[in-house]
Amino acid sequence: MMGEVELKVAVLGLGYIGLPTAAVIARTGAKVVGIDVDPAVVETVNSGRVHIEEVDLDGLVSGVVARGNLRASLAIEPADVFVIAVPTPFGEDHAPNIGYVLRAATTIATVLKPGDTVVLESTSPVGTTEEVRDLLAKLRPDLKVPGASGEAADVAIAYCPERVLPGRILVELIDNDRVIGGITPRCARKALSFYRRFVRGACVTTNARAAEMTKLTENAFRDVNIAFANELSIVADKMGVDVWEVIRLANRHPRVNILQPGPGVGGHCIAVDPWFLVHADPAGTPLIRTAREVNDGKTDWVIERATELLEALPGAPVACLGLAFKPNIDDFRESPALKAVEALTERFGERIAVVEPYARALPASLAAAGARLIDIDSALADCPIMIVLVDHDIFRSVPAEERADKYVLDTRGIWGDAIPGKSLPAIRRHAA
Repeated sequence: MMGEVELKVAVLGLGYIGLPTAAVIARTGAKVVGIDVDPAVVETVNSGRVHIEEVDLDGLVSGVVARGNLRASLAIEPADVFVIAVPTPFGEDHAPNIGYVLRAATTIATVLKPGDTVVLESTSPVGTTEEVRDLLAKLRPDLKVPGASGEAADVAIAYCPERVLPGRILVELIDNDRVIGGITPRCARKALSFYRRFVRGACVTTNARAAEMTKLTENAFRDVNIAFANELSIVADKMGVDVWEVIRLANRHPRVNILQPGPGVGGHCIAVDPWFLVHADPAGTPLIRTAREVNDGKTDWVIERATELLEALPGAPVACLGLAFKPNIDDFRESPALKAVEALTERFGERIAVVEPYARALPASLAAAGARLIDIDSALADCPIMIVLVDHDIFRSVPAEERADKYVLDTRGIWGDAIPGKSLPAIRRHAA
């Protein structure tokens, strides 16, 4: 029987979710090995440092590595609990790609033993946990797997999706409620006992398919609501109305809670997961598909508006503020800001300067096209055009007087004050 202190956990994937999860588990006294395919990531973690930007993560990783509770490896090792936290991207046709998940399961199969627990955390199409079960059964016919072997299974297999907010990951890994779906109720209970080691929020058990769909539902719900705000912002712009003022007033209604518009939707969750539902049932998901199209289309609309502004002021230097998909993080995955800047740089080349406080260097796509990375002070001094794409705190802190002479396209509504910047007849300052 496993003791609390002796528990050994292998976390496969040391990215934005895997590394914080591994560190939080290690803080409980478990011995955690993080598995990653990138030698640079393994070396960084083993030196007590981090390769991603997340509040307080550097201190936590440094501490648990120093105590010997966390280390990283390129090779799988035997463990009592295996947590799969690898990417689940989609292809050009928006079909989900669970190849990384299945490769992780294949790796686990080489060291799996009776009594072990395998938990999939990666956001996945409904039925993926069962595919992991079937793959393990095929690769390890000597082990009895749950569902196919009844309650006498040798291993437990479950699904428990993360539901954290970048910038608050360490807090939310502990405080947020968790949905734990087992292949069988016994699997769910086994996984529950593991998550109870480090989760203070409620842990609710269900079956694996329900847990998988719950995660997709959460992100599709948010995507639909953001799409409403983004569509509203386009209508308001055509009518010459400040959309943020409209939303602020409408939200005074006791049963109305409109979200904030932006240049689109990014990140590996909301911009991706709804497509898993659409792919599973194309005919039954017209609303979810439309929301995805609206939010992707909002980025194209921002590019068009920015292009109008740049063409109206030929030759003027332009500062694009932000590349991340949300404020105060360094995560550029599926970022609408990055997409917009790439399109503008491709067309306007060296006119484009980028202010991104969470980047040490520009992505290759931007640098090759002639864009340059500058700080906010240089942007305010040298660029008459400013395009706000991310609401980083440092951008919010710029007082109205410092930007009063700028031509501004603000897609985040962070500069709604009494001193407007310059405007052109065809370019309204608060075009969302």
